[in-house]
Amino acid sequence: MRLSRVSFRYRRRDPLVIEEADARLAPGDVIELTGANGAGKSTLLRLLAGLAKPTSGAITERPAVVGFAPDRLPTGQPFTVTAYLRHMSRVRGGARWEPWAERLNMGHLLDTALGDLSKGSAHKVGLAQALMAEPGLLILDEPFAGLDADTRAALPAIAAEVAGRGGIVIASDHQGGLRDLPGLRQWAMMDGHLKEGTAAPAAVRAHATVEVTLPAEEVPGFLARMREDGYAARRIEESP
Repeated sequence: MRLSRVSFRYRRRDPLVIEEADARLAPGDVIELTGANGAGKSTLLRLLAGLAKPTSGAITERPAVVGFAPDRLPTGQPFTVTAYLRHMSRVRGGARWEPWAERLNMGHLLDTALGDLSKGSAHKVGLAQALMAEPGLLILDEPFAGLDADTRAALPAIAAEVAGRGGIVIASDHQGGLRDLPGLRQWAMMDGHLKEGTAAPAAVRAHATVEVTLPAEEVPGFLARMREDGYAARRIEESP
C-alpha cells in the first residue's frame, strides 16, 4: 500500500489539513500514529480506509478488505448490539462476528441498545465489526480508550495476529498500547505533515478526583460502568 503526495482539505478554500504525505506500507506492518489533537490523525485514518478521498495525490494498493474501528461508534442507530453485528455481517458477505463477541467478552452486551452502551463497550462493538471479515488493513482510532483491562491486554495480540497473516495494522494511539510489539513502526502527524520514525510528544494528562453521591442500591452498577470505561472508581463511604 502506498501514499503518494497525499494532501487533504475539507473545503476548496480551507487550509490543508494534511500536506503531501508519502509512505509505503508492507504486509505485516503495525504502525502507531501519534499527534496532538487536531493534527489530522483521524482524517488520515479515514483517507487510508477509503472513507474520504485525497484532495490531491493518491493512495494505491489498498487491501481489498478494510476493517475500521472509529473513535466513536455511531450509537444513534436503532439497533441492539446483536442486530448491528448481524447487519454488518450481511454487509461483509456473511462474516462471522460470534467468535469476536466471545473473545472480547461481549456476551452481556448483546441485547443492549447501541445508544445505551458505555464508551468502552461501544469500542468493543466497533472492534468486533472491524475484525469479523479478517481485514487485510485494520485501522483503529484510539482503540484503548475506555476499554476494560482484559480487552486492553488482548488487543496487542489481536494486532499481532492480523499482521502475522500479512495484514497491515494502523492505530492512532496516545497510550502506547502496542509499543511492546516487535518491529512497530511509528508515525506522527505534526503541523499537517506525516513524519516517519518518531512519536509525537505525549500530552500531559491532568487527573481529578470527583465525588458522586448515589442511592446505595445504584452504587454497584455505577462502579461497574466506571471501571468498564477505564476509570479508577471505588466506594468511599455510606451515609445513613
